[in-house]
Amino acid sequence: MSVAKIKTQYFCQNCGTSSPKWVGKCNSCNEWNTYVEEIVKKNDDPRSSPFSRSNGRSVKPLKLDEITAGEERRMPLYDKELTRVLGGGLVPGSLVLFGGEPGIGKSTLMLQIATQVNLKVLYVSGEESEQQIRMRAERIGIKNQNCFILTETNTTNIFQQAAAIEPQLMIIDSIQTLHTASVESSPGSVSQVRECAGEMLRYAKENDVPVFLIGHITKDGSIAGPKVLEHMVDTVLQFEGDRNHVYRLLRTTKNRFGSTNELGIYEMQGSGLREVSNPSEILVTSREEPVSGVSIAVLMEGMRPMLIETQALVSSAAYGTPQRSSTGFDLRRVGMLLAVLEKRCGFRLGAKDVFLNIAGGLKVEDPGIDLAVVCAVLSSNADIPVPHGVCFAAEVGLSGEIRPVTRIEQRISEAEKLGFKEIYISKFHKGLKQDSYAIRLRMCGKIEEVFAGLFG
Repeated sequence: MSVAKIKTQYFCQNCGTSSPKWVGKCNSCNEWNTYVEEIVKKNDDPRSSPFSRSNGRSVKPLKLDEITAGEERRMPLYDKELTRVLGGGLVPGSLVLFGGEPGIGKSTLMLQIATQVNLKVLYVSGEESEQQIRMRAERIGIKNQNCFILTETNTTNIFQQAAAIEPQLMIIDSIQTLHTASVESSPGSVSQVRECAGEMLRYAKENDVPVFLIGHITKDGSIAGPKVLEHMVDTVLQFEGDRNHVYRLLRTTKNRFGSTNELGIYEMQGSGLREVSNPSEILVTSREEPVSGVSIAVLMEGMRPMLIETQALVSSAAYGTPQRSSTGFDLRRVGMLLAVLEKRCGFRLGAKDVFLNIAGGLKVEDPGIDLAVVCAVLSSNADIPVPHGVCFAAEVGLSGEIRPVTRIEQRISEAEKLGFKEIYISKFHKGLKQDSYAIRLRMCGKIEEVFAGLFG
């Protein structure tokens, strides 16, 4: 009988690198004061490794052409947004890491999946009691009678219950609360998170059961735990949004079975998270009277075109130094666009306060919103509203030129579908024909041309 060896090691809480002694600066990630002492218990029995094959079958290398290519099958989910973000459905045996800020709606979305999907689900919670989960399930509506709730943090007990139930889908809430007997450190430590994730990976692959792991995030927005956790899983999902607004964005930062360019949008309601199939109609406000400083941008969030409202306010500086403020858009890029208007176009904005806001609480990184930002600033400065039914999709260069953007056909089709009459784009787009669209294409090469077309 082998005797377990117990020893102490120091682990970096940022990247998971181990060291036999404490060091001030991690040699792997260059972070300071991140090493914490943990008790590690290693077994000499190789069969106890979470990555070992214990199902009795022999494993041998195969040539690539000897491997039978089976038909790709995915498990359907009721949630169209999550299905699209995953690449068309849930792959059997996949391990999905689902991260987000506290209170953003991670547990609510996963419980909606568990209670509404037509599968046998085991929902493991290490943070809430059965009564609390029941209350939330009643609020969002219980439909799946094959949803089993287990409040447990020991992985051995979890796998015993899973063997008895034989679920088709397992959800772990959260990976930081689990602990395994093979490691003697506290739950949430680097070694515990890594070991528990390894055991979940082994369970998913050997039993062909997809597993969702809910993960906490750190104050800088990255998923808590060692970086190796993101390398082990098949898919990493990030749930984003401002808790002061109702919209939530579901992004993919890693996906072995699909694209990482997809985006899912949800609206937080009292009865749970509602899918937003057409975000453009919600993010663009309908006004009875035109207001200056408002323009509509056609942007791409991944592979998805959407229209969003850009609001700007330009006023005389009440104090000596003009203020520059931006919500949902890079403040440094706002400063660059204002410098272009000042230097290349002759608009005197250096002594004025400029405030910019992206409606809906979204954060935009698409450069195709540049022209809409410029037109909103010019509209507010001149106090002349942008004409109704006009939208913009172009990037602005440092010399004041209107530059082309990607997927312009999809942007034009989205604006046309929502009833817009004109769209301002770059004249450097090749192959665009006015006859192909009902919306009028305004091809411009300089900001002065846009200004003349909008305000005369």
